[in-house]
Amino acid sequence: KRELNKESFKNMEVIGQFNLGFIIAKLDNDLFIIDQHATDEKYNYERLQRDTAIDHQMLIQPLPLELTSVGESIVMENKAIFSKNGFEFEFNEEAPPTKRVKLIGQPVSKNWTMGVPEIEELIFMLTDYPGEMVRPACVNRMFATRACRGSIMIGTSLNHQEMKKLLTHMSELNQPWNCPHGRPTLRHILDLSKLSS
Repeated sequence: KRELNKESFKNMEVIGQFNLGFIIAKLDNDLFIIDQHATDEKYNYERLQRDTAIDHQMLIQPLPLELTSVGESIVMENKAIFSKNGFEFEFNEEAPPTKRVKLIGQPVSKNWTMGVPEIEELIFMLTDYPGEMVRPACVNRMFATRACRGSIMIGTSLNHQEMKKLLTHMSELNQPWNCPHGRPTLRHILDLSKLSS
């Protein structure tokens, strides 16, 4: 039984480029076709997810939030995650439960802002994934668009070193199997050992 995991990408041998859009690579007796755009897009997307801190704008007056006591605890325990998403809070632990958190800064980016619905979305996600870097759906969409536009395009000629770099990047990803829009990054083409001589 053979298994392909993300570490396998480091061991792939680049055969060449096909149709200015795909890398042909070999791992042992298996031949793969790798979408150069989807691969680079996924790498850029995960980098944006990990490294980007969204700017915030301070509010003129703090906005009291009516969160459950569990929601308040999640916000307090995950201040850094909320901050990276552009939310800044003021905490008053002396206040009664559900009245302890006030919003003092909210994320802004060109034509959009986020507010209470995105705070609630983050609280919900952090309930399932405590301490993990999560992003609201609107941020995921923005990052997917940025990653797409900043990636190697179909029609771009790549040299051997550039193709190998893309394969190395694949091994560094959390989920290298498809781009943020759902397009697969690779397909198995052929088991060379099954070819008759």
